[in-house]
Amino acid sequence: MTNIADLITLLDAIENLPSATRLRGRSYDLLRPWSGATVVDVGCGAGRAVSELDELGASAIGVDLAEEMITIARQRYPGQDFRIAGAYDLPLDDGTVAGYRADKVVHVLDDAPRALREAARVLAPGGRIVLVGQDWDAFVIDSGRPELTRTIVHARADQVTDPRAARRYRNMLLDAGFTGVEVEAHTEVFTEGLVLPLIMGLAQGALDMGAITREQFGSWTEEQADRVRRDRFFVALPLFVASATRP
Repeated sequence: MTNIADLITLLDAIENLPSATRLRGRSYDLLRPWSGATVVDVGCGAGRAVSELDELGASAIGVDLAEEMITIARQRYPGQDFRIAGAYDLPLDDGTVAGYRADKVVHVLDDAPRALREAARVLAPGGRIVLVGQDWDAFVIDSGRPELTRTIVHARADQVTDPRAARRYRNMLLDAGFTGVEVEAHTEVFTEGLVLPLIMGLAQGALDMGAITREQFGSWTEEQADRVRRDRFFVALPLFVASATRP
C-alpha cells in the first residue's frame, strides 16, 4: 500500500466481510469477557475491535505503536481508551487485565516470547489470551505458473519479521507458561478482486528483493488481474486462532 489512507481503505473492506466479522466474534468468545472486565487489544489499528468489545460490556483498551492508527481510532471512536504503546511495554499495571488480544500482530515482532511475557505480566490469574494471525508461507493462490507463485509467496514471506509465527502459537504459549492452550484454523477464501492489491504487494515484495524479474512480475500480476476480470480469481489464506489461560 502506498499510504495510510489506502491501507485503511483495504483494511476496512476486509474487516467488513462476513467471514472477518465472524472471526473477530470468535476471538471475543474465546476471551470470555464479562461485564466491566478490562481487556487490552494489542495492535488495535483503527480501533474496531475495541469498540466491539466495549459493546459486549468489556472495558476495552486499544494500544498501537503507530501514532497515525491511534489518531484514526480516536477520531472514529471518541471516548474509547486508545494509547500509543507497543507489545513489549504495555502501559498497564501487573495483573490488572482479564483479557489480552493480538490480531495479526505477532508476525511483525522480532521477539515474540518477550511480548508473551509482557502479556503474562499484565494478565490477572485466570485471565485469557487470544492470538490471531496468518502464516505468510501459507498463501494459496491459483495461477497457471505455480512455481513462480511459490517463489513470490516465499520471497515475500522472507521479508516479514516472523512470517511463520502463527504456526508456533501453541508452542510459544506453552513455553510462556500459559495453560489450556487451544488452536483453531479458519480459512479465508477470496474470489473477487478485493485482495488484489495485497496479492500485487506480494509480487512487488518479491521483485524488490530480486527473487523475480520485472518480466515475471508483469506477467504474473497481469494474470491475476485478468483472473479478476474473468471471475477466475482464487486466493485462500488460513488464519490461526490460539487461546490460553494465565495460571
